[in-house]
Amino acid sequence: MAKYLVETYYTCTFKVNHYLDDINETELKNLEKRDDGKFEVLNVKLDNRKTKSLDPKNKNIIENHKIESSANTTKSSPSNIENIIKTKNQNYENNSKRFSMPDRRKGYIQKATIGDHKVYLHTGEYDDGKIGEIFIDTSKEGELVKALMNNFAIAVSLGLQYGVPLDEFISAFVGTKFEPSGKVYGNDRILSASSILDYIFRELAISYQNREDLAHTPSIGTSENTSIDDENSEDQSQLLRIVKDITSKGFVRNNYKKNLVDLSDIKINLKGKK
Repeated sequence: MAKYLVETYYTCTFKVNHYLDDINETELKNLEKRDDGKFEVLNVKLDNRKTKSLDPKNKNIIENHKIESSANTTKSSPSNIENIIKTKNQNYENNSKRFSMPDRRKGYIQKATIGDHKVYLHTGEYDDGKIGEIFIDTSKEGELVKALMNNFAIAVSLGLQYGVPLDEFISAFVGTKFEPSGKVYGNDRILSASSILDYIFRELAISYQNREDLAHTPSIGTSENTSIDDENSEDQSQLLRIVKDITSKGFVRNNYKKNLVDLSDIKINLKGKK
């Protein structure tokens, strides 16, 4: 039978990252119940260590053991920290894995004109609707600018596939200023842009992040007073889930309810002509 009980107390600081498609009260309340978050240990501190006796007759031995355990605290804590660092590095290696795009993928193409320059934005999406790649084509530009834009799109695509949040790119490139700039034609939500990059990431923010603060025109056909219960019932609809699986999230800009047409009462005559 054991004669002593050693209790060690640690303070652990960690963070959990969750990625959400939409932000609402229901999602935030149920955030703690989700198990798909990325866990990362930030710091571990050894507070104290106590030794309790399971045999009241050995008080002197217990006091000496207390002194020894307190003296060995500095020796044991580095090893614990090293183990945690190893675990942290393993988690980092697992998180740094590239998630390749599916061979057949969803997405959309947006044509717009900034000044006299035409810009074609192509997007590619994962099966769950998250953006994973972009392509940028421009007209009236030299070979150097085209090559730079193509390679910039490849760099952004690789970042997205390695887990860099789209928000980071949006905050970095929205508001950049260089020519061509000015009025935007062909996009119903963006009327002007200070550069091609400002326009592209405004478009991606509106389409994939619901960033209405970056749009110049309000969303047409969507009620601003939509209740949370309506959104929950919308997500529970089997038909709507099927539509989300086969439709580009960026193309409909998350407005599935507005773009969904009920054809259940329509009868189609499939008989051929005689």
